[in-house]
Amino acid sequence: MNSSSEMDEAEILRVRLEVLRREHRDLDEAIHALEVRGSADMLTIRRLKKQKLALKDRIAQIEDQILPDIIA
Repeated sequence: MNSSSEMDEAEILRVRLEVLRREHRDLDEAIHALEVRGSADMLTIRRLKKQKLALKDRIAQIEDQILPDIIA
């Protein structure tokens, strides 16, 4: 693979990471709004929290791809 292909892949990962982070923040705000309102269905809140956790896992995977651990 040449360096321009690697840069393109890294840039794609960075964009995807930013999208996932934004989705994570949006879910956090939605969960907070539902909890504050108090009339929310607990099942809905639980599902949103599960989605948020899945996003967090995907964010961590992409971060690991962008910045792999280097053993010195």
